[in-house]
Amino acid sequence: MSRISIVDLEVFYHVGITDEERSRPQRLLLTIDMTADTVAAEVSDRLEKTINYYDLAQELLHYGERRSWKLIEKLTANLADLIMVKYKPLTVNVEVKKFPIKEARYVSVALGRTQSRS
Repeated sequence: MSRISIVDLEVFYHVGITDEERSRPQRLLLTIDMTADTVAAEVSDRLEKTINYYDLAQELLHYGERRSWKLIEKLTANLADLIMVKYKPLTVNVEVKKFPIKEARYVSVALGRTQSRS
């Protein structure tokens, strides 16, 4: 079992309770931690045998285009679901950091998902 992480990926999404807050993209930092069985990739040295973190990062950079959310809780859940369906890690933990309170370093929501066993 291996852990693959993307830490503090800077994205700009429309998120906020008010229409005014959602009117322009806000800076967010995304941290994605995934677990995956990478034995086949370790043996073969082939990208298609693991999670392509570059492709995932590129998708996340553009994910907010033509979308908006009121709550970072909903955004975090949407991101986790996307990653589970498309990239198929065994587990994923997603943290979204937002910067709405000037006296705080950030506000964040984190959640995890696990592949269901069939």
